[in-house]
Amino acid sequence: MPPTRKISIRLTEKYYNKLELLVESGEFTSVSEAVREAVKLLLEKYKEQLESIAQMDTYR
Repeated sequence: MPPTRKISIRLTEKYYNKLELLVESGEFTSVSEAVREAVKLLLEKYKEQLESIAQMDTYR
C-alpha cells in the first residue's frame, strides 16, 4: 500500500448517515473506504484540470 496521510473532515449528519447506509449494505467496509472512493472519483473527474495545473506549475 502506498504511503498515506491521515486527515480530518466534517460532514453533515445527512451525508454521514448516507455513508453509513452504504457500509451497512455491504457496499464498503468502512466510512473511510467510502470517502476514499469519493475522493478518487472526484480526482478522476478533474483529471484534465489537475494535469493542466501541474503543467503550468512546471513553468514557474
